[in-house]
Amino acid sequence: MYKSVLGYLDSSSTSDDLQPGTKLDLSFWMARALCSRKRHIVSVEMPRPYREGYREILTADANVVDLHKLGPYYYSYGSQLLKFELPETADVAKSLIKCFQTRIRKIMDSSQNAYNEDTTKLTEKLDETEKCLFKAGQMGLNDFQRWETRQTEKLTTSEMVRSHRKRKRALMDDS
Repeated sequence: MYKSVLGYLDSSSTSDDLQPGTKLDLSFWMARALCSRKRHIVSVEMPRPYREGYREILTADANVVDLHKLGPYYYSYGSQLLKFELPETADVAKSLIKCFQTRIRKIMDSSQNAYNEDTTKLTEKLDETEKCLFKAGQMGLNDFQRWETRQTEKLTTSEMVRSHRKRKRALMDDS
């Protein structure tokens, strides 16, 4: 039997100990430490954005959901939650994959069709993983546009060579 002495975690508690059944919002790292295979001191509930109701919404049409609002690191955090052996873990994993598969096409289409535009509106509902993919798509588009207009073939003098020439001229002027 564990002696908790974690009453300070519950601001409404006057006791030094946590009462059995007390529900607390803990940070992920703390919940992970207290609920591992070796130690099962606390039980963990799936966070709201990963519960069945939200999974159903994502299944209906993942493209309209503001993932950034659900969590800026929705996919990363969701994949970390899979380490907890909860009954709905398999469903959460399937939902993350299905959501990503549904949204990736629109993200890449948007990144390829937004040349020299303000993309703030396009990226505001994306989580950070999706934003990175969008940026990669934009960089690919920009590189392709530069190649197509032959801007990549233009050779320019490097800064190191220019400064070397200036230094050499300065030395010749001094002598």
